[in-house]
Amino acid sequence: MKITDIRLGILSVPLRTPFKTALRTVDHVQDVIVTIRTDTDQEGFGEAPPTGVITGDTTGAIIGAIKDHIAPALAGRDIECLEENTAMVQKALVHNTSAKAAVDMALYDLYGKRFGIPVWRMLGGARKKIETDITISVNSPQVMTRDTEDAIRRGYDTLKIKVGVDPSLDVERLCAVREAAGPKTKIRIDANQAWKPKQALRILDRMQEKGLDIELVEQPVPADDFDGLRYVTQNSPVPVMADEAVFSPGDALRVMQEHAADMINIKLMKCGGITNALKIVSAAEIYGMECMLGCMLEAKVSVNAAVELACAKGIISRIDLDGPVLCSVDPVIGGATFDEKTITVSDKAGMGIEGITGLQELA
Repeated sequence: MKITDIRLGILSVPLRTPFKTALRTVDHVQDVIVTIRTDTDQEGFGEAPPTGVITGDTTGAIIGAIKDHIAPALAGRDIECLEENTAMVQKALVHNTSAKAAVDMALYDLYGKRFGIPVWRMLGGARKKIETDITISVNSPQVMTRDTEDAIRRGYDTLKIKVGVDPSLDVERLCAVREAAGPKTKIRIDANQAWKPKQALRILDRMQEKGLDIELVEQPVPADDFDGLRYVTQNSPVPVMADEAVFSPGDALRVMQEHAADMINIKLMKCGGITNALKIVSAAEIYGMECMLGCMLEAKVSVNAAVELACAKGIISRIDLDGPVLCSVDPVIGGATFDEKTITVSDKAGMGIEGITGLQELA
């Protein structure tokens, strides 16, 4: 099975409600879709969201990286040579992790299809079902109360709360969310790099004094403030998870070796795909550091790839793969089943995706 063509398209999907964080506001998903075609008419699918404020990858950059660098390196390659193929993707150019992730997952999809095995079983087969949290965007306390009540009605028992816009309101926001959610709901918060180290500790101390029972705080300080992240971790009453501070396996290893965080959030778009995510997982298994498998604001193709990995590895103990349920429609045929908080991975070969409706193909 040899690669004959790599096609690109744009997938646009409106969200149920606008997605607001300390870094951006988005009302629809508009991602680049990669389709790798072979001489046996099999197709492998990948996806890359343009998330310039986090990864630096814009739509144009993703398209250019794949068309001008990655696709020429893979032309005519045999799908069976997975290790060499994925290494060529990583070496094709520096950075551009989202473009690499999209092609990388498509290669895994085709490899699984070639040998008739689901990717999640191929990588470890730890479990078939996982449960995700759902994100509550940062808004006024009143709007966040409404969104929390809606999430509880839909059956979610773990909420990921965005904070960091006007830090003086963060405690009030969390008080409103906790009251609406009740005492049994798990609440994790994501500051998206919005606080300074001492400010983060003051806010977290106040939240705990209020009895808000926060499960964890994600990336409380800027990504490049490694010392600040370690300082917060060493002094925080709430466990700290590194997110934007960890792009590469090397970043993850440094966090583990220096205990700069208690946990790591692995995202395929940050690390360049399943290949590098597996390296982070292996290090986490050695150091005994629990991981979350997360996503950007993505549609089902790339989140489906993350589900495959999450179902493969037991060290991934927390799941933040709510992208598809935040979308108002699902244009992807096949793949994992997203039934609100419960995600069931497909047992079909590869990643189980059979096609995508409404895709705008690029010349």
